[in-house]
Amino acid sequence: MTEAIWILFAFSLGLAARTLALPPLVGFLVAGFLLNASGQALGLPAGSTAILDHLAHLGVLLLLFTVGLKLKLKALLRPEVIGGGLLHFGLTVAVVAPGLLLLMDLGTREAVLLAIALSFSSTVLVAKVLESKNELRAFHGRVAIGILVVQDLIALVVMSVTAGHTPSAWALLVFALPLLRPLLFRLLDISGHDELLVLLGMLLALAVGGMGFEAMGLSSELGALLIGALLANHPRAQELSKSLWSVKEIFLVGFFLQIGMEGLPDQTTLLFAMGAALLLPLKGVLFFLLMIAFRLRARSSFLTSLSLSNYSEFGLIVASVALPEWLVPLAITVALSFVISAPLNRLSHNLHGRFGRHLARFERHQRHPDEQPLSLGDTEVLVMGMGRTGTAAYDRLIDTEPRLMAIDSDPSKVDKHINEGRNVVFADAEDDSFWQGLYMPNLKSVVLAMSEIEGKLLAARMLRKKGFTGYIVAHTMYADEAVKIQEAGVNAAYLTMNETGVALASHITDLAGRQPDAS
Repeated sequence: MTEAIWILFAFSLGLAARTLALPPLVGFLVAGFLLNASGQALGLPAGSTAILDHLAHLGVLLLLFTVGLKLKLKALLRPEVIGGGLLHFGLTVAVVAPGLLLLMDLGTREAVLLAIALSFSSTVLVAKVLESKNELRAFHGRVAIGILVVQDLIALVVMSVTAGHTPSAWALLVFALPLLRPLLFRLLDISGHDELLVLLGMLLALAVGGMGFEAMGLSSELGALLIGALLANHPRAQELSKSLWSVKEIFLVGFFLQIGMEGLPDQTTLLFAMGAALLLPLKGVLFFLLMIAFRLRARSSFLTSLSLSNYSEFGLIVASVALPEWLVPLAITVALSFVISAPLNRLSHNLHGRFGRHLARFERHQRHPDEQPLSLGDTEVLVMGMGRTGTAAYDRLIDTEPRLMAIDSDPSKVDKHINEGRNVVFADAEDDSFWQGLYMPNLKSVVLAMSEIEGKLLAARMLRKKGFTGYIVAHTMYADEAVKIQEAGVNAAYLTMNETGVALASHITDLAGRQPDAS
């Protein structure tokens, strides 16, 4: 009965949030607070329960495991990731801790630990938002996730120190994790495409990453992330991630309900949460300035800083270990930051489009690590998006179109294609600055093969806005999306599954044409 009421509240409030153009997770948070407030009248146990806590933890582990599947660890070892993460942490604690001592009746240790808890950004929210926009592998997505990994490592150290114990000697086995990769790859190869694949993902995320790291005195969240990252280079990593999608989403509902059910706010709690919310813009500004200092362009700096402008569930974990009396105020603070941050991130590209000119003034006059091409040179055919569809289109066109180029917003994917001999460059079609300075004197045709419809719509509109009169072709899964794409300026939008059927039929037709006539 309890679970049925949870589901009813979560669905109703999630649907209400979606109706208001907010992410459903905002509704789930509100559902948690309502369940807490009305639990006694409904005959529910007070606060969160052990089973909900367990489901929430499973959801977090599965989410971090799927994030790891999309990570390339080499891409995280960058100055803006390591330096940005450490500097932001140090500066935040150095500024916030003295402020808390001045404004509140706190001891030094308490103030420092609260400042540390407020310095972290939410791995769950950021990963969820980036994943929903297909931006985990975009440049700014990789930087944001990398900084979160740095913060998670800091949180692990803080929890170990405040709890009075250190990881066991077995924790050194973490450095031998790469030796497991051949075995994990083999297991992934032989697991098929159905329930065994799902079970393998859950085994690796929950048992190997979660329970295994806990046994070594390390964070289970970090374990799930790292085990996923070990598999990131496997050809079936994306398939494994998709197979876990529904299971992960259901468990994550429990996570957001759990936050709301941690406790009801009193006046002091609300004042603390609202005061912390006022610090969010400063948190974002500091991230922005640090990213600019590490030579990122204004757009990447803005999108990275906006995604990180929230508070973290790791702050709650730190509080549960070192500041249990602050658990409810921090839970309200984290929830309020989610309510503020999630809608803003949904509008991130629109916000940059409005304020991008002003932000660009802060850029340093040096080559940026996320620099994009200013000219397509003598390119006559351009493929935008180099996933499976874009790669297939490129390989089909290269025999007849020598002046062919492709672009993609995933740096590691670009490197992979370059190593395989394809003419691919890094560029983000959803970046206004890419279009503002782009010169394409000889371009005749464009293939839009990005995975998200928003990217296709923006690319089509910008191409036509720049005066491109050539042929644009795109693909999509749904008929209503095909109509929107054509209205944006695309000459032809093909339905993916229909075209697959046509291709299969053409093989039969070709085969029949080659068979000798029996008569």
